[in-house]
Amino acid sequence: LHTAYRRQRQMCIRDREYNMYIKEIKISNFRNFRDASVPFHEGVNVIIGHNNTGKSNLLRAIGLVLGYSDGRRLGTCDLFYETDVVTLQQQSPRIKITLIFHRSQGEALDSAEMGLFSGMMTDPALSEEAKLRYEFKLADDQEDNYKADVAGVTTAKEIWKIIDRDYIRLYRSSRSGGNQAAGISVNDALGQMDFQFLDAIRDVSHDLYAGYNPLLRDVLNFFIDYSVKNDATKTEDEIKEQLKALRNDFVQQSSPLMQTLQDRLHNGKNVFLKYALDTGATFNGAVPDFDGEVTENEMFAVLRMIIKYTVGIEVPATYNGLGYNNLIYMSLLLAKMQADSSITYMKRNAKVISFLAVEECEAHLHPAMQYKFLQFLQDNKANGHVRQIFMTSHSTQIASAVKLDDLICLTSPVLGQINVGYPRVIYKEDNDDDVVSKQYVQRFIDATKADMFFANKLIFVEGVAEELLLPVFARYLNKNLTDEHVLVVNMGGRYFNHFLKLFDTNNPYTINKKIVCLTDIDPCRKKNEPDEDYEACYPYEYNIDTANYNYKHHADTEVAQYAAHPNIRFYRQDVTYGKTLEYDIMRENPDCELLLTNSVSNLKEIKAMMAEQDMNKMMSKMRNSEANTRIKTSIGASKWTDEEKRKALLASRYLNSVSKGSNALELNVVLMANLDKPVADRKEFHVPQYIVNALTWLLS
Repeated sequence: LHTAYRRQRQMCIRDREYNMYIKEIKISNFRNFRDASVPFHEGVNVIIGHNNTGKSNLLRAIGLVLGYSDGRRLGTCDLFYETDVVTLQQQSPRIKITLIFHRSQGEALDSAEMGLFSGMMTDPALSEEAKLRYEFKLADDQEDNYKADVAGVTTAKEIWKIIDRDYIRLYRSSRSGGNQAAGISVNDALGQMDFQFLDAIRDVSHDLYAGYNPLLRDVLNFFIDYSVKNDATKTEDEIKEQLKALRNDFVQQSSPLMQTLQDRLHNGKNVFLKYALDTGATFNGAVPDFDGEVTENEMFAVLRMIIKYTVGIEVPATYNGLGYNNLIYMSLLLAKMQADSSITYMKRNAKVISFLAVEECEAHLHPAMQYKFLQFLQDNKANGHVRQIFMTSHSTQIASAVKLDDLICLTSPVLGQINVGYPRVIYKEDNDDDVVSKQYVQRFIDATKADMFFANKLIFVEGVAEELLLPVFARYLNKNLTDEHVLVVNMGGRYFNHFLKLFDTNNPYTINKKIVCLTDIDPCRKKNEPDEDYEACYPYEYNIDTANYNYKHHADTEVAQYAAHPNIRFYRQDVTYGKTLEYDIMRENPDCELLLTNSVSNLKEIKAMMAEQDMNKMMSKMRNSEANTRIKTSIGASKWTDEEKRKALLASRYLNSVSKGSNALELNVVLMANLDKPVADRKEFHVPQYIVNALTWLLS
């Protein structure tokens, strides 16, 4: 039976689709989680989000259910700080965490893991789902006393003082499996589950790499004679005999060495042992002495881990940096998990299923090493050494390196409310449009763009000009995007729809952030003839010849669609006077010479036009060209006021004279320099109104 079980385990490891895995965790009243449900998937789960969203607490919640302990008993501070007095008076606060395990598609019903979870199945007839619960609550016989003590208290703070003073010591923890009513004991099952946790504050002490350290010793015990233990050509009995012979050979070779030590110690030992005799240590005829035999286990203590460099230098591992040594430590830990799951090595004590949790996996690691470490973990999962890996991270390198399907993004709009973004279910594989969007977003996200997962709020823009100018525009409005944790994301075009699927909170498992999309209104027209395409036009040309042209504005649909959306808005220029960002900058600042940077191609001409108020004189300053003739003709035909025409004339000429990227960079420098001057010396500059509206909504 034991041999059959071992073969079955090896078969399950080879065929990785035959798995039980943690599908979901439900958390109630644990630390910053009032009531939350977080889904997981097989393989690597990377949990990201800004600070204080509960990433670390999520890992600890998993560990609590699986029997992991950091040596500290839970206390009052581990309970969610409920502030509702009525709720606290109805029942003592309690923690409840449930892990939901699910059978992978195609998993054999007679597999080792199915046997492990058989007592925890919610429906044994289906054998699809199992539950494992952890509870931390007040002893039942104290509940009435608690209710009586808090009945007349009027503030939550006072109730928490009573809990901390009189009741937290009476709390008990318990674990059970299966349906709530059944309450199956899971102690035996927990012994076959391996959960290893690496917290964020980790430093490797010098003795970690010495042979007498338990972790390294256990790993060495497993890997010594590794080729013999894993020789597929031999039976189990043949392997045992060969290992026995190797151990005997070691004893035979070490015995002369130990005898030499005994001989050299003989005279000195007698002097040394006289102290023991004088202290009375020979009570009842007991005489201290030294053992003259050494085992492989004991010899591990003289081994120490060194790092060999290609140039021939050898240094102790403890001389390396924290990041390098953390990588070595994790490799040892994974090696130990492999050893602990080996039926051949651990027999009936072998772990059936293994989980690894790593908090801030990027700690002390250079970005290139972060990529390498991530690949290392993925390879270990693929090799069957670890069933599921849970990682928290603040690293944009990590977030950009993994698949969208592996990301879980936590946000916390208010205390106790945890929103879970899960791209794996947002982009549906059976929807062609979602498939295209997912592919685009995956390609788009690099180490810079991955910041969108960590920022509190986002501004999506079409190009580099908005990206460069929005931070300085915010400063002119006495706002600071950095302080507000706002990220401006350059889409490189009008690709908002691909990304908005990630953040549309009208749908489940989307990422809850406030999003502003800034887009140009770009009025355009096309002739009322077959096969004609739309072409850009100026605002003063819009609807001027409806008999021969059709007209439209960009983003009419999007503006209407998101007008009352809970977390997304579209903003664009004025529907009558607007066109693009550059156009609006000049239209709203027609007398501001700060805009006349070196990259403006018609600098002298526009400066001369600015100095005039009369339309005819302004037009006389414009050089002759087909584009300018169109501008003058169209403005002349419009019914706008002279002031509106003047602004439009300057805006049109300015738009046709700037290169978006270089001009935006120069304008950023000029506007910041102006802002740094004393208030009395600053030149007046107006932020385009649609951007004012956007920032006002976003930062409210």
